[in-house]
Amino acid sequence: MPTLTVDGYPLSYAEAGSGPPLVMVHGTLGDQRSWAGQMDAFGAQYHAMAVSLRHCWPGEWTDGGDFTIARHTADIAELIKGLGEGPVRLVGHSRGGHIAFRVAQHYPQLIDTLVLLEPGGELDETLGGAPPAGKQGTAFSTAAALIAEGKIEEGLTVVAEHTGGPGAWAKRSEARKRVNRDNARTLLGQANENRKPYSRAEAEGIRLRTLLVGGNQSQPQFGRILDALERTMPNATRVTIPNAAHSVQADNPKDFNAAVLAFLEKR
Repeated sequence: MPTLTVDGYPLSYAEAGSGPPLVMVHGTLGDQRSWAGQMDAFGAQYHAMAVSLRHCWPGEWTDGGDFTIARHTADIAELIKGLGEGPVRLVGHSRGGHIAFRVAQHYPQLIDTLVLLEPGGELDETLGGAPPAGKQGTAFSTAAALIAEGKIEEGLTVVAEHTGGPGAWAKRSEARKRVNRDNARTLLGQANENRKPYSRAEAEGIRLRTLLVGGNQSQPQFGRILDALERTMPNATRVTIPNAAHSVQADNPKDFNAAVLAFLEKR
């Protein structure tokens, strides 16, 4: 698979097609394989690239000290520069949506259009405070502690149910479970990264054409973040994908792909 070295670290990515560049950033416990259902559809019109974040499969877990939103934001920005293909269509899911938001905030010149798929994180008081489900830190810390003890399935179940509701882990395909297992130890870094909440000023400052995407079966904390960003991002539109929970692109790839491609085609 192709790689591009950023600050001494080889970032791996899957790619398909040719044309304008489109970069996809996965969420918690994911990697480039999280976008398997998008590669053919997006690759038919774009140079589609699904990146594995630092320390995610096929990379190796170390001590996790650099597994942070800030490090991954800088990595994605440097990757885009290194590709040398000009501004990209940037698509981010969950934690990857938070990273994509930060890239848009700090490096808007690197992005043509932005797609935020149920971006993860919290809202500060200017946007109404934390999501109603409570801070993610409790669930993620609990899961990380279980994984550190070697209780991988138990830890992954906690995260799956926090983001997808009761029974979410049992409902996942073996392919999706394999991706999560391969990246389980990255949660040890993420649980304590203390990511910064979204603020009104930050959201208002992102003027890129943005598509906000949610699933109609998702947990309420993701809808509240989308509501806040829809109200405050000046050039954002929103779409809700049917028959999909938090992992929208995996739950209903057909409708998700169609919505994203239709948005990207409009100028």
